[in-house]
Formats: sequence, structure tokens, C-alpha cells
Amino acid sequence: MSDSDDVALSERKDHKRKHQGSESNGVTGSGDRRPKVEAMSETGSSKPVKTEVKTRDDDDDEDVPLAKRRRPAGNKSKIKSENGGSSSPAGKSKKPKKEVKEETDSEATEDEDEDKPLKKRAKTNKAAKTKVESEEEEEPDDDEETEDEETQVQFDNSVKWTTLEHNGPWFPPPYEPHGVPLIYDGKELILEPEAEEVATFYAGVIGTDHEKNETFQSNFFSDFLDVLSKQKKPSPIKVFSKCDFSRIYDHLQRQKEAKKTMTKDEKQAVKDAKLKIDEHYGWAQLDGRREQVGNFRIEPPNLFRGRGKHPKTGKLKRRVVPEQVTINIGEGVKVPEPPAGHKWGAVIHDNTVTWLAMWKENVNDSTKYVFFAASSSLKGQSDLKKFEKARELKRHIDRIRKDYRAGLKNKVTAERQKATALYLIDRFALRAGNEKSDDEADTVGCCSLRFEHVSLKPPRTVIFDFLGKDSIRYYNEVEVDEQVFKNLKIFKRDPKKPGDPLFDRLNTGILNKHLNKYMKGLTAKVFRTYNASYTFQEELRKTPKDGSVMEKVLAYNRANRQVAILCNHQRARPKAADSQLGRIRDKIRAYKLELRETRQELLKLEPSLKKKRPELAQDESDLDDDWIEEYRKQVAVKEEENLKKKLEKENEKRKADGLELLEEIKLPKKVPLTSEKLEKKIEMLNEKIKNTKLQMTEKDENMTTALGTSKINYIDPRISVAWAKRYDVPLEKIFNKTLREKFKWAAELENDWTF
Repeated sequence: MSDSDDVALSERKDHKRKHQGSESNGVTGSGDRRPKVEAMSETGSSKPVKTEVKTRDDDDDEDVPLAKRRRPAGNKSKIKSENGGSSSPAGKSKKPKKEVKEETDSEATEDEDEDKPLKKRAKTNKAAKTKVESEEEEEPDDDEETEDEETQVQFDNSVKWTTLEHNGPWFPPPYEPHGVPLIYDGKELILEPEAEEVATFYAGVIGTDHEKNETFQSNFFSDFLDVLSKQKKPSPIKVFSKCDFSRIYDHLQRQKEAKKTMTKDEKQAVKDAKLKIDEHYGWAQLDGRREQVGNFRIEPPNLFRGRGKHPKTGKLKRRVVPEQVTINIGEGVKVPEPPAGHKWGAVIHDNTVTWLAMWKENVNDSTKYVFFAASSSLKGQSDLKKFEKARELKRHIDRIRKDYRAGLKNKVTAERQKATALYLIDRFALRAGNEKSDDEADTVGCCSLRFEHVSLKPPRTVIFDFLGKDSIRYYNEVEVDEQVFKNLKIFKRDPKKPGDPLFDRLNTGILNKHLNKYMKGLTAKVFRTYNASYTFQEELRKTPKDGSVMEKVLAYNRANRQVAILCNHQRARPKAADSQLGRIRDKIRAYKLELRETRQELLKLEPSLKKKRPELAQDESDLDDDWIEEYRKQVAVKEEENLKKKLEKENEKRKADGLELLEEIKLPKKVPLTSEKLEKKIEMLNEKIKNTKLQMTEKDENMTTALGTSKINYIDPRISVAWAKRYDVPLEKIFNKTLREKFKWAAELENDWTF
């Protein structure tokens, strides 16, 4: 789903909780189901006493290691289907409670055991395995474009709308075979349409890094063979290295070239067709208001890319059909028509959620949603609640920090782990982390860190090295408090080894339940939003009050960069980075050349200025003759192209008006500038050079930092609006049109507003 809505997780839980049914073996409709993972109670674990298993309501069992969790079997969710059956596209089931073994030796006195021999210490540290009911907050799918899929707001069952009408999602058109053969072992093979489509997907990545990625190749070929096995005729394809996709690649290149040479009328026809689709599917009626729908297009089939080193990269994303889709719409209104020959998986009328349609994609088994656009009233309300929740944390943060610092020395290991994890989440903005199944990317967060993810370097340096969200490597060396370092050393002590959890008595369910005691709806994720917004506001204090707009914007982006670094919103340095910076340098040189020529013109008119203002005669050190010659050639070519386009455009108008066509465009005579105008031009060019240098500095600093994620999802937009008003910076300098629409709810406030 290209435009993720940050209420997805909340509404997914709302929907599942509301429609949760009893366990059933049969499912009709779409047949999809999602396992429900119930809240893991800090106090509700079971403890065997002799032969009986008793449920405990106190905190005595907190000091028990958690066993490696398994994904539970699904419980069916009853949803009204078009054909009267039931379906469960997002249902969850409870994980059965498991027996908890009693810990034989307490780790409560591990501080006192520091001086014991290692052998004796190992016996003291030994703890039995535990199996408990747990709550795992699901992280967004690895292929989402925005990481704010999870909501900061406590989910609720409140009514979100009264009436809702829409036209459902748009499905990509059926595949049209091209008939270009695949070469296998030197021989041409004409594939059947479904296999040809998948082969064409791979041909589309030739020349990219995906083509060289062995995981991508392996996953693609495995799925390709699966598709080939379903052909009417047996396929000889067995070995990937014997496959030659070059003919199909050439076909795709010809298609690209054909698009470039499309006539104006052809381009307009394509544009009109797109606008027609946008008009039909891109709008809905919400409580009588016309509201824009965000991501109404169902993603066409393709090869999954993923981010970072995703283990499923290259797998086939299969075509979504209407039978997989659940429609959510108001009661008593016309249900949108599915494509001919199909029917919807289910139709529901749930006004406690804001999604319009949902389905499952096959690669990550994740649920996709159609939401209203970011600029809609519902999305604005959701954003406001999220940031207000983070802002509310200000009133509790001192008490929370005081308590977790005290908890760092707690004699109950579970409490000590909880305090240590909260310290790391608060101090270094680590994600809480969730357990993954074996077939998912091995991404972790704080609570799911393992022995090998943390290294300790005395006296107080901790080295984190693990795959974070989207399979992006998180590597950070940080200084921690002495007690935190000591705790981590204890948590890593024998008999633990690589693969064992570092916090074996903790998960996100336990942590979030603990946080709820301080503030309703408080989760570990709220800390990231709070710390991101607070850090951003503090960094903005460095803005130069008397600086230019460009200097203020640079200060703004530097503050944004600090937040991105805090939240680990990093990216690999783009391959085109050097060429991008090179183009900016050339732009600066071009301004300098024009400045030099303008100065020379001024000195010709006012020779006396040479002594009064010696800087006018100075030359620029980076303007060598070779560069100037090459630059003048490029300018001449560009001017010739522009004149040609201008001539074509003018002749189109003259032809329509029945006038004689022109053979060339006559350029106006160049009028010499006065001294006054030359002075103004020199001043303008100096300003351009200064601003472009700032632009290059900013671009270079941000090459490995993704600023967008923190700005969109973690920084309260009201901080930016108040800053822009306070420093007289136009809002469009920091928010593009999309963000101005998304955050229009934040635009009306005073410049002295603070987070």
C-alpha cells in the first residue's frame, strides 16, 4: 500500500476485537485470517506447584525468563459476507496459555554476586525456560513506504462516521502478453501468459542491484518455477543460469523509448484516462462531505523489493482479486460493483474504523488497507491525537525517568530488565521490537535484542549492531550510565550465548502495560514521537535570528537531521551523490563566471572603481579555462535546443491561426546594462552563490539521512509552523504542497506555541 495511514494498526485491532468470534474450522468469503496475540499480563502468568497449575494475580512471577515465542494459530472472525457466509480477513485468535516453570534460583542478588567465581555465578544465573501468553504489537510491513503505520493513540471503538459511500478500490488491468521469447540454454521459449508476465518482471530489474542480489535471484526463480509448473505444457526450465531475459529486456527498452516519442495528443489521452480513474475511485462521501481517498489503487503484481537485506526480496507479489477484498461501507447505500465475473470477499458496515477496503498480500501475509487521503478530516484528527498523546507525556516524563532509574537496581531481574529497556528506548529512541516468525526478516528492537546484538566496551560504552525495521542495519556506539552498563553485563552473563534473548523476562506487551500505569494509552512508541519532537524544538533554538531565509532553512534541516539520526532514519549514500553535488558545484561556477563578466562590464563603464573597489577585479580560483570552454559549449547546445522548441511551439500557434510559419526565432538585441543595473546584478549573483553553497552543504550533510520520515511521522508539525512564523520563513520552504495539505490542521496557531 503506497500511502500508509498511521491508524492502520489501531483499526486492525479494533476490527478484530469487535468481530472476534469463537474458534471455527470453516471459513467462507475471502478465507483470510490473522492470528490474534493477546496482551501478556505482567501478573497473569501461570506457575506450577507440584502437579497443579495456578494462575497468579500478583507480581511474583515477573522474575521468570520468557521462552522463545511462537506465532499462534488463528481464531476465526465473523464478518458479514455478500453471499451470507462469514469471512475473516483480519481475524485473530488467542494464544493458549502455557505452563510457566518456577525459577529455581533468583537473579535478584546478581549485583552482590559480581565477585563470585564464574562457575558459581553460572549456577546462580541459570533460569528455567518459560512459556507465557504475550501481546506483540505488530510492526508495519517491511515494504510500506511510511513507517508510521502504528498509531500512537490508544485504540477505541468510538464511532468515526455516520454515512459512508465510495466506489471501492481500483484494480490494475489484466496482463497483455507480448509474445517475446525467453532464451533458455540457447533456445527460444514462448511462455504462457502468466509465466511470461513473471519473466517480464525480472527483465525489468536487469541493470539494477536486484539483478546482482543472490537472494533476489533465488526467490524469484523459486516462484518462477512454481508458475511454470502450472503451465499446460511442461517447461524445460530447471537452471536459472541458463535463462536469458535479454530479448524481453530489449522489448521493455523499446516500450520506454516509444513513451518518450509519444505525441502531445497521445500523452493527453493517457492523462485523461488517469484523471477519469482518479475522479471515479479517488473520492468518497463521508457524512455528506466529499473527501479524497488516499491509496485507492491496488498494487499490480510484481517482484517484491523490500528494504535493506530483506530475506523475501525477489518473491512474486501475486495479483489481488476482488474475492480477497473486504469492503467497508455505510449501511443502506449501494455497494460498489466488483470487476466483471468477480464478487467481493466480504462487505461490512463498521463505523468504528476509517478504512474503506482491505485485503492480504501474499509475500509478507500482511493486511493492506484503503484509507482516506492524508488531507482528509479523519486523518487530521488522528494526527492531532497522536501528537497530543506525545505532548501529554511531558507531564509524566520526569516521574517515569525517576522510576526507571530507581528500577535499574531493583533486585527482581524482570523489573531491572524493564527499567533498562525503558532507559534505552527513552535515551536512544530504540524501537520496542517484536518477535518474528522464522520466515520473516530477522529484524529486532529493544525488547527482542539477542545476546549477539549488544557488545560491551568498558568502562561504559555499549555497541548496538542489529537489523532494525525494514532490514536496515542499526549500528551505534553509545555511552550509558554505569548501572545500565552493569545491568547489560549481567543480562549477557553465562549461560547465555548467541541466539538467546538479552531481555528474557520482557516483551513489548509487558512494557506497554507498565507504561499504561503512568498514562492511559502510553506505549514505547510514544517515547519516539515525544523525544523526536522535543529534540527538534530544542535544536531549532540554534536558528540564526538575523540570518537569510536560506540560512534559517539550513538550520531547520539540520535540526531535522538530528532527529533522523536519533531515530536511526538512515539510508545508504546514493550512487548518484557525487554527480548531484558536481552539478551543484557547476551551478556555482556558472554563477561565478557570470559574476566575473558582470564585474568586467561594470569596470568598463566605471574604470575608477578598480582602485576604489579592488574586489571587482579579483578572479575566482576554481574557474579554469577548460571548464569555461566546456561550459560555453553546453550553454550553446542548450540554447539551440530551447530555440528549436520555442520555434515549434510558435509555429503550432501560427498554424492554428492560419499564419505563415517561421523559419527561425529572432532573438531580441541585447541592451547594455547601466551601472546601477550591473550593481544590482552583482548583488543578486552574490546572493545566488551564497544560497547555492548553503544548498550544497545541506545536501551533502543529508546524503545518508532520510529526513522525510521524521518530519512526516514523528515531529509535531505545529513546531514547524510556529518556527516558520517566529522566524518569518514561508511555510512552503519547509513543507511541500502535500505536507501543507496533510498538516493544514496545524496551520492556525500563534508563533509562541511550544510542544
